[in-house]
Amino acid sequence: MSAAYSVREAVAGEDRDACFEVRREVFVDEQGVPRELEYDPYDETAVHVLAVRADGVPLGTGRLLHGADALGRTGGDASVGSLGRLAVTKAARGLGVGAALVRAIEDAARARGLSAVDLHAQTHALGFYERLGYEAYGPEFPDAGMPHRAMRRVL
Repeated sequence: MSAAYSVREAVAGEDRDACFEVRREVFVDEQGVPRELEYDPYDETAVHVLAVRADGVPLGTGRLLHGADALGRTGGDASVGSLGRLAVTKAARGLGVGAALVRAIEDAARARGLSAVDLHAQTHALGFYERLGYEAYGPEFPDAGMPHRAMRRVL
């Protein structure tokens, strides 16, 4: 199925709109995250990635915070990026889209000279990220009312 979709940095306006639509569907509609928590000023400067089916239907998205935007999530380490807002539509789950998005974000981090990527994982997703080489650290904490753990992968 991997040939049936592609992943790219979302630079064009319509790609970014598709990223926000996937996030609305997954986080706001499905998980009940308040819209005002889902979208933030970091969306302006983040690197967004988008997975699209061959026919153009959006399947998933994620974003990379880097530089000053990431410092609050990486313990102040400017060489570490912050992966977040990873979302895959219900119809596309189980196809490898999430892993492909994570790898695309890691590629974007490498291209910007970063040495590692941090993320805040919902606890139910720890195994997914561990299989991709991330290691949990620190205590569990709530974010948008859901339990999370910090994780890191050195690139």
